[in-house]
Amino acid sequence: MSQRLIAVVEDEAPIRENYCEALNRYGFRTVAYASRPEAEAAFAEQLPDLVIIDIGLGDEPEGGFELCRALRARSPGLPLIFLTARDSELDAISGLRLGADDYLTKDISTAHLLARIVALFRRIEASRQPAAPARLICHQWLVLDPEAMRARWRAQNVVLTVTEFWMVHCLARHPGHVKTRSQLMDAASLVVDESTITSHVKRIRRKFELIDHGFSALETVHGAGYRWAAVD
Repeated sequence: MSQRLIAVVEDEAPIRENYCEALNRYGFRTVAYASRPEAEAAFAEQLPDLVIIDIGLGDEPEGGFELCRALRARSPGLPLIFLTARDSELDAISGLRLGADDYLTKDISTAHLLARIVALFRRIEASRQPAAPARLICHQWLVLDPEAMRARWRAQNVVLTVTEFWMVHCLARHPGHVKTRSQLMDAASLVVDESTITSHVKRIRRKFELIDHGFSALETVHGAGYRWAAVD
């Protein structure tokens, strides 16, 4: 039985209770909050292992976005999942740009939700397994440490989410090789549409560009996918 603590931030009581009941049956511990202020007050005392967030929270139509922004600023590596009725591409892109690891809509089944949560935790656990020195990826100015799930560029830390780290890892393991969006989904244990992968890539680029304004190692291969530039 898992002892991981999952926080559910959802303003509709029946939905909130349904999620918690399903997660508890699977073996997770849960806490639930109906509003952004309530959740933020609790998180100031202790962070859970993962947070599931609705976007509209009570009288705050964007409350979930605000909560995500605050949590990401406090804990860059905390797993965050949006689970919302809002299915527009703009909302999904906004959520991913704020640093969420996944964006799901409420029409998915409970089994699908659990599978995505387990996959996210599996990736975190894999990153914590003892790694031989050979697993350290060093390419030009990039250094990736899967054990610590840490990325560095030009000797400076690049703060990546779990999803972003494994996407960079997939690309940088084979510089110059094109990786399709499907391959990047597999590497990050995601099942999303192509626009979502594009949003993740744009966010990754911005993070590297904050350190290096001339960053160009992550290349788009139109009609095919992406690649990490090889060094001649």
